[in-house]
Amino acid sequence: MTVAASPFLESIRAHMLVRRYSRRTVSAYLYWIKYFIIFHGKKHPRDMGDNEVEQFLTWLACERHVSAGTQAIALNSLAYLYNKFLNQPLGKLGQFRRANRQAKLPTVLTSQEVGALLSHLNGIHQLMAAMLYGSGLRRIELVRLRVKDVDFDFQQLKIWQGKGDKHRLTTLAPELAPLLRRQIEQVKLTLEEDKDNPNYAGVWMPDALARKFPKAPLSVDWQYLFPASRLSIDPQSQQIRRHHFDESTLNKLVKNAAKAANIPKTVSCHTLRHSFATHLLQSGADIRTVQQQLGHSDVTTTEIYTHVLKQGAQGVKSPLSGLMQGWQQPSV
Repeated sequence: MTVAASPFLESIRAHMLVRRYSRRTVSAYLYWIKYFIIFHGKKHPRDMGDNEVEQFLTWLACERHVSAGTQAIALNSLAYLYNKFLNQPLGKLGQFRRANRQAKLPTVLTSQEVGALLSHLNGIHQLMAAMLYGSGLRRIELVRLRVKDVDFDFQQLKIWQGKGDKHRLTTLAPELAPLLRRQIEQVKLTLEEDKDNPNYAGVWMPDALARKFPKAPLSVDWQYLFPASRLSIDPQSQQIRRHHFDESTLNKLVKNAAKAANIPKTVSCHTLRHSFATHLLQSGADIRTVQQQLGHSDVTTTEIYTHVLKQGAQGVKSPLSGLMQGWQQPSV
């Protein structure tokens, strides 16, 4: 989503970027802040407060019928605007009751289905999908990996600024090491080709790190592990850089592979993460270990996978099973 530039919105953008918010979060927040301002006839937010926020959110819920997730994003956007940017904290918004978002039951593949899916991918695409499953990564975490984030000695990956801006370590299947070393060699070759371009500015770096390590954008360690296939212009600096692999493309590749493998489930990149967590628990890993691997702040988020296991064939036996023992089914 794009937001027309204005001095006020640009100042919010700068405020968020300095605080290391992701670009997608910045874009989403600016969208809803702009929408809020337009809804109230372009009145300045400093001249509004709790009542206007309640009116806007209620309108979204009752008139626009937006989902609970969308309501939450809109509310978070306005909370940031008032609580952190304008320093005019919102009250309790007592008249607004946002819809409760039902926790989704995760779609989980069997080990055989994961193997079938991977067999319908090739090369770098197969490696990326294998890492989603083998390390329980979110797709954005995968594409944002830098070469330096792969720790072959301890067989782990370093995840920086994951969801909630948290850092964590997660396991790396040793079977992937040869493929990853080959991928890093390809990254080195690509970097050397990029350096031949006099206008190439190196890989994107967060502002603070770019100042601290001015040579890092052209070093191998800081290159994306899975770089884009071509150079592009950084929309913020207007410099020529090589971005990371497109996450939406990765999701399409995984979906198509699942379809080709005749897997009768709705599959996405996140399905491989769900499968990672479930299979870890099936193999005897404790819930806290799985929580740490996934990067969940609260163990209750991780417990959804134990619920899935306990409610199925491994947990509850259907009473029909006992009834049908010795029951001769009628011929069709």
